[in-house]
Amino acid sequence: MPKNDNMLTILWMLNSGEKLTAKQISEKLEINIRTVYRYMDALCASGVPIISDAGHNGGYSLLHNFIKSPLLFSMDEKKTLLHAALFAKEAGYPLSEALENATSKLKMYSNQEQERLLSHHLAGFEVINRRGYPAVQPVLQELEHAVANEWSVEISYRNSHEEQSPYRVIDPYGVVNWNNKWYTIAFCHLRNEIRSFRVERILSITRTPFSFRRPNEFSARTFFMNNLLPDVASKSGYISLIISGKAEALDDLCIHWFLEHHLQERTSTQAIFLLEEEALYTHVPLIILPYGKSIRVIEPQNLKNRLVAVASELMEYYQV
Repeated sequence: MPKNDNMLTILWMLNSGEKLTAKQISEKLEINIRTVYRYMDALCASGVPIISDAGHNGGYSLLHNFIKSPLLFSMDEKKTLLHAALFAKEAGYPLSEALENATSKLKMYSNQEQERLLSHHLAGFEVINRRGYPAVQPVLQELEHAVANEWSVEISYRNSHEEQSPYRVIDPYGVVNWNNKWYTIAFCHLRNEIRSFRVERILSITRTPFSFRRPNEFSARTFFMNNLLPDVASKSGYISLIISGKAEALDDLCIHWFLEHHLQERTSTQAIFLLEEEALYTHVPLIILPYGKSIRVIEPQNLKNRLVAVASELMEYYQV
């Protein structure tokens, strides 16, 4: 470990309030005891008030309350950051190596009792997510740099029909993780509009010499959600969907990624949604069929007819 990191680690160790001997520090950092003495001299010379007690119960300690920096985290803060790192890792966070280094340092800059407590908290905390697309990691890293530095990039993109579209230059305004998939919200120079791009469909990405200015107060999240879910209040042609059923099934249905945004009313035995007619007869049957007899569509009648038609088509398909 570099000298500066070792000296910072010693400060973290002493800031815990424990009195530590040079031998304990050398064993913890796996360095020569003479090196510990040199580090202590350097820290003292730089103005750090280290107290050195000689004798049988002697050791090094730090003047009480010397370090009150936001970089020194409490146990709850360390635990929270380590738990958050698990979520980020499972979501396919692009800077995984830096994330591992950061969590290692959080554990390293802890005394023995803190390490034990952190291990107990982490041992019973698991995050399970669907496996993502490993090939997106280098693309995500490039996009993250492009968003932060406002660099334009050239991409080759495969559309939803599995066709490779022409090379295009985009200005990435932000990166969004939604429903276990990564998207970039960017101004597309080819289409001359802001669009969302699935990251796993980006076949290649190259930084250009051009830069851009992100619009003031632009929110990638807001843009993405507004395009995914239209504003019900501003459109006509919406139909009420009334579903009754078991409470557990209705609970699950009401937090579905699509239906939850259209929920209007919920009772213990019934849920009412307001949906666009096209979505009601195309997407909704495929969403509610897996619930089987645990729910029942009360209205509209046309949706009941559509469910019967979809179920019949499936039966015919598998009877062949």
